[in-house]
Amino acid sequence: MRGPMGGLVLRRLAGLLLTLLAASLVVFLVLQVLPGDPALLMLDTSARADTLAALRHQMGLDRPAWIRYLTWVWGLARGDFGTSYTYGVPVAELIRQRVLVSLPLAVMSVLLSTGIAIPVGVVAASRRGGAADVSLMGVAQIGVALPNFWLGLLLVLLFAVALPWFPAGGFPGWGAGAWPALRALILPALALALPQAAILSRVTRSAVLETLGQDYVRTARAKGLSQRAALWRHAVPNALIPVVTIIGLQFSFLLAGTVIIENVFTLPGLGRLVFQAIAQRDLIVVQDLVVLLAGSVIVVNFLVDLVYLALDPRLGRDGLRGGGVR
Repeated sequence: MRGPMGGLVLRRLAGLLLTLLAASLVVFLVLQVLPGDPALLMLDTSARADTLAALRHQMGLDRPAWIRYLTWVWGLARGDFGTSYTYGVPVAELIRQRVLVSLPLAVMSVLLSTGIAIPVGVVAASRRGGAADVSLMGVAQIGVALPNFWLGLLLVLLFAVALPWFPAGGFPGWGAGAWPALRALILPALALALPQAAILSRVTRSAVLETLGQDYVRTARAKGLSQRAALWRHAVPNALIPVVTIIGLQFSFLLAGTVIIENVFTLPGLGRLVFQAIAQRDLIVVQDLVVLLAGSVIVVNFLVDLVYLALDPRLGRDGLRGGGVR
């Protein structure tokens, strides 16, 4: 990519790398430098001194903190995430196994949330003040108030117990076939997606209403364009920028929600692995996973910035004059 736009993207990419580095430093400081002995936490106060010293050496805690940090970051850069103290296998292998559950779950949740919210928001905006608008936004308000874990339990009671259409929990693995695996992810994906869809539908409604009040939409209507055509040709495309913003922000909430939802549905994903690693005090796993999840959010925000530029190149020109996209 050349020209001023390419320079803007490169600056955003440099900012992404610096943010990732800062996130890794914060995680390292919180987990390994703040008061407390990680080796003592993994054992207990009755552990023998030589056993404690051996574990501290194995974990590298007998080296200066700055050396431990640089060694860890250099390992991450090379794809070496270290070895789990609990499982005795490389952390990268644990992540590879669990991401095959969490990534499809996150993708399904985003698709469901977006696929539900945008039509609902557009319909509500096109019927402002009518029965459909009031009803849809009333349901959306209820969805905003529902915690995803509670919604997950309700979905289990309805669609796994009362109506045995879906499994109540567990994951058969992709080796059992695509449909059994996807079937096990439908209820967790709905539990994650519906509260986020409620928020996104309200944002979509507000954005479409604001766009419908713009001069170019009124001009299109005055030239004989139907209300439906003006809505879908002009209002909805120009209302997508704030909607894309919320979709990007919701990704971090979906990642946080997987920690709870994967435990509710006993899914062997990254969220459940984080929970187990915390319970087992496997700090290297916690450290790697937190950085991985934080990095995912940072990368998604970077991609959202690129989508901004694709939706409206004027944002890039404004960013060049103002020092950034936002």
